[in-house]
Amino acid sequence: MKRIIHFILIALFLIPCCAVQASHQPEFSTAGFFQLPNSGREVFSMNPAWRFYKGAVAGAEAANFNDAEWTVVSLPNGIEYLPTEASGCINYQGEVWYRKHFTPADALKGKKLFLHFEAIMGKSKVFVNGKLLTEHFGGYLPVVVDISDVLNWGEDNVIAVWADNSDDTSYPPGKAQDVLDFTYFGGIYRDCWLVAHNPVFITDPNFEDEVAGGGLFVAYDKVSDTSAEVLLKAHLRNDSRKTFAGIVEYELQQPDGTQVAFLNDKVQVRPGKAVTSQDKITIKNPLLWSPETPTLYNLIVRIRDREGNVVDGYRRRIGIRSVELKGKDGFWLNGKPYESPLIGANRHQDFAVVGNAVANSIHWRDAKKLRDAGMKVIRNAHCPQDPAFMDACDELGLFVIVNTPGWQFWNDAPEFAQRVYSDIRNLVRRDRNHACVWMWEPILNETWYPEDFAKNTRDIVDQEYPYPYCYSGCDSGARGREHFPVLFTHPSFDGKSWGDKDADPKITYFTREWGDNVDDWSSHNSPSRVARNWGEQPMLIQAQHYANPSYTYTCYDALYRTPRQHVGGCLWHSFDHQRGYHPDPFYGGLMDVFRQPKYSYYMFKAQRSPRKEERLFETGPVVYIAHEMTPFSGKDVTVYSNCDEVRITFLKDGKTYTYNKPVVKEGMPSPVITFSDVYDFMVDKAMSRKKKQDEVLLRAEGLIDGKVVATHEVHPARRPEKVLLWVDNENVNLKADGSDFVTVVAAIADKNGNIKRLNNYYVKFHVEGEGRILGDAGILANPAPVKWGTAPVLIQSTLKPGKIKVTASVLFEGSQMPVSAVLELESYPAAHPLVYSEKDAALIAGSSSLQSAGTSAKSAVELEQERILKVQNAQRLKEVEQQQEDFGEKNK
Repeated sequence: MKRIIHFILIALFLIPCCAVQASHQPEFSTAGFFQLPNSGREVFSMNPAWRFYKGAVAGAEAANFNDAEWTVVSLPNGIEYLPTEASGCINYQGEVWYRKHFTPADALKGKKLFLHFEAIMGKSKVFVNGKLLTEHFGGYLPVVVDISDVLNWGEDNVIAVWADNSDDTSYPPGKAQDVLDFTYFGGIYRDCWLVAHNPVFITDPNFEDEVAGGGLFVAYDKVSDTSAEVLLKAHLRNDSRKTFAGIVEYELQQPDGTQVAFLNDKVQVRPGKAVTSQDKITIKNPLLWSPETPTLYNLIVRIRDREGNVVDGYRRRIGIRSVELKGKDGFWLNGKPYESPLIGANRHQDFAVVGNAVANSIHWRDAKKLRDAGMKVIRNAHCPQDPAFMDACDELGLFVIVNTPGWQFWNDAPEFAQRVYSDIRNLVRRDRNHACVWMWEPILNETWYPEDFAKNTRDIVDQEYPYPYCYSGCDSGARGREHFPVLFTHPSFDGKSWGDKDADPKITYFTREWGDNVDDWSSHNSPSRVARNWGEQPMLIQAQHYANPSYTYTCYDALYRTPRQHVGGCLWHSFDHQRGYHPDPFYGGLMDVFRQPKYSYYMFKAQRSPRKEERLFETGPVVYIAHEMTPFSGKDVTVYSNCDEVRITFLKDGKTYTYNKPVVKEGMPSPVITFSDVYDFMVDKAMSRKKKQDEVLLRAEGLIDGKVVATHEVHPARRPEKVLLWVDNENVNLKADGSDFVTVVAAIADKNGNIKRLNNYYVKFHVEGEGRILGDAGILANPAPVKWGTAPVLIQSTLKPGKIKVTASVLFEGSQMPVSAVLELESYPAAHPLVYSEKDAALIAGSSSLQSAGTSAKSAVELEQERILKVQNAQRLKEVEQQQEDFGEKNK
């Protein structure tokens, strides 16, 4: 039997950014809004249980097509799971089909019903009960269809989606994947929502196709500490049979729920017509949004009829701020010069194993990790990214440069330019209300397009956002650059000053990509491109290259030496990612594809302010030792810290070395610290022979105003004895929606928990309860190789909240091998009602009713036997150690 499954919808209201709480859970918009209780508007998740087929199939759009033999997947779906090394076009390109069976609830009769796909990769067609509703070209923006008049009540309905991610020059990006510096991946790789509301409603801007209109538009003017104007525009449609007369009501609330403004506007809408309501609110002493204080107001919009009944409404989170790029005077935020260069990174949207099919919680975690590292701006390379990432940037204080899809490709056919123009309009319509939007990048990345095209893209942005604080950027070497107020260029750093002699005082300059340094554009060898598992020396070189290398190059230090006219730059790249035209993934990230940090991540952290504040992201003092104390580690010890003074000590009561940060007005805030000739493995060996292993350590202390405010200790890893398990979730709950997933990391450690970085084990995982492992042995996901001491795995929720037990063991077990580890976590009810067929859902691969392929659970008795055997073996091994001592090893 097919039916609609309803979970309790919990309205999560915004927690003030000034009050960090461990229980804070992010919330994500649906189809551009947050659901408002008792508004007449409901949102259902259509993500669970789609029948899926990889390949071409004739007639699969028909309602009565037999899909019983197809596999069952949930959205977001990227067609396939891939290994962590998934570059070089190993991913599938071609046709795919999705079919979803459901029976709509009778309560939805008489409602307007829209399917909102956040994105479908490539070109696509959407059918409902065999009827073609839309055809779409492009893989990064919403596909919205009205299904109100095509449903069959009280019986099975079928949504069929055909998609094709093959190379196609007719729409952007246009470039074939095998000559592209990123990967298309494929499928319905973002969320799908069913939006239900009354026939009189606030429209969807991506459906209406109204210039600077459709839906809700919020803009700002005359922003200062003392007041700000909030400009409001709402587009209403009446699909009923009689004229509607009523009001549009706006209520603005501070994060704590305090109402700061309330107004309404009378409207009258004839049947089959739409009208636009415009108004303005002046806010006294506004709480302004900035990277440091990302304050979000709740704007509640309601449509009431003459009797005062609410017929539609929703909530948007808005941030009141002004953005001004003033040429030689630089970047001004909220009416004041911004205090420092705006430093951040580029971000592609892919993740290990799943490609682009990333859960909303992962987007939030990505944003938090970047904000923890002190970043304040992200360039969405090279496409509009998931709405969940934009929501996260609003909440966490990350400015965003929003890109139109495109990379090194132009097609003279008129349809190509028209589709680019359509993308620009729709990305502005989708993202215009986000506080995080810093700048639009409407041009095609690194492309030789016609000059008139460049002007057209700038004009389109201005048409779609005809209000203050709207800026567009362009490559400084591209045709049509004279039409843009912001140009992307390197700072021409010569070691002393900014060297652009031709700088126009009216133009603002920004470095959109910095840090990469390849030998040639085929080989791609670079000191910036370092896989995490290559170890200490490569990671140290990468971090130094990004910070301040010995050779002249755009780096963190250089960007801090530019005048105000050059306002900052985005590192290429925040995370390792997959590529089409090169066999190697891009290894230049501060973190790997699972978001495990490299040394350069901590170098970035050390550049943030040491001031401790209560925020949703990390703040305050940092001290980190980039040294593993292995037999191959160097004598010099590198430390990253934002403190005034750093002390490092080798051995428990050993010598202490001190560093005092120089007082300078230029350059990066916290230079890399190197303590020379500190560590010596032979000293470690001598201490170990004396049974004093516990006294061998490196301890770093960070001091401010003479007080220790941060510490970090490193101990050499001894004999591998056990597996460790932890969840990398940034304290975000796992939602039981069948789509959410979390990273669980296994590590090989000694008895004290020190991670053994240098080992070549494999770890096998087993899951029990309401979870499943994404990927299998075929892509080295399970069992997984240990790299630099760790082996991550992705655990996805089922459709039922509950306990999840993860067991991790080394692949080849023996009496002397590390002891297994067990981790228990829990999934929580989904945020929105889920629509799916129970029959289909039972067939989703890896459901809790199915065992993890190739592995078996360990009982509590078996785990205890492992532990006891390890203790017994430790005693027996002492005899072996003593015999080796007796035969002269102690003298070597």
